[in-house]
Amino acid sequence: MDNLFSSLPTQSADEVFTTLVSSSHCRIERIVSFGQTTPEGQWYDQDEHEWVMLLSGSAELSFADGTRIALKPGDYVTIPAHVRHRVEHTALNEVSVWLAVFYR
Repeated sequence: MDNLFSSLPTQSADEVFTTLVSSSHCRIERIVSFGQTTPEGQWYDQDEHEWVMLLSGSAELSFADGTRIALKPGDYVTIPAHVRHRVEHTALNEVSVWLAVFYR
């Protein structure tokens, strides 16, 4: 047994990605953010679908079609494969913890 909030990094220049479970069809990750954003002009464009939930902190996602979504703890979103998106904001004064499920 483990706990998603145990062994959280206290600070990092980069987001911290931890794979919790992985198979050929599915990957579950914990992502820990400390105010990071996706670099300007860069987009995520993934081969897998992504379901992501924000567990703590705050964040804002934007999509290539102009849609923006502000997330608070408990909010989740499904991002279909090849839908270009980026992280515009994560909390500066607290850790943001995400649970992400990538699947085909």
